[in-house]
Amino acid sequence: MRILPYRLAALGLAALFGVAAAPVPSAVADGTPFHKRHTAAQISRFLTDFYGHHGPSRHNRTHRVSQQLKDKQRNTPDQDVVLCAAHVPQDITVGEVTVAQSAGVGWATVTTHWGAGEIDTMTAYVRLDSRPIALDDVICGGPATPRSPSGAPS
Repeated sequence: MRILPYRLAALGLAALFGVAAAPVPSAVADGTPFHKRHTAAQISRFLTDFYGHHGPSRHNRTHRVSQQLKDKQRNTPDQDVVLCAAHVPQDITVGEVTVAQSAGVGWATVTTHWGAGEIDTMTAYVRLDSRPIALDDVICGGPATPRSPSGAPS
C-alpha cells in the first residue's frame, strides 16, 4: 500500500466522496514551512539560555537580539529593555512558552528576582521564523509584588 502525504490523501478522499476539501496548509502566510518554525520547546531552551541567571551575555545581546530590539534599546538608554530594569537581578526564571503559529510568534513570561522577595515580570517574544533564533521584543510588565512608595516590597 502506498502512503500519500496528508495533503494528497485529503484531496483524494474528498474527491472520492464528492466533498469539497479545504486546503491543508503546509506553510503559514509568510511562506515559512511549519516544520522549519521554532517549537515551544526550542523557544523555552533559547530563552533560558539567553537570560541565564543574571541576564544575557554581551554575545547574546549582540548576536541573538533583533534589530528592532536593538533600536528600542538605543532609544531607551536609561533602562535595559531586555531585562526591563536598571540593575542586574539575583535570578531569572522563564515561564511556559505559548506559540501562535498563525501570528508567527512565541512568547513566555520572564520573571526577574530581586532582593527581599521582590519580583518583576516581562513578556519575551520570539519570531517563529527567525534564523538563527533571536529575541524579537520584550514588553515590561512591572513589579509582581506590592511595593511601598520607597520602592521596597510592602
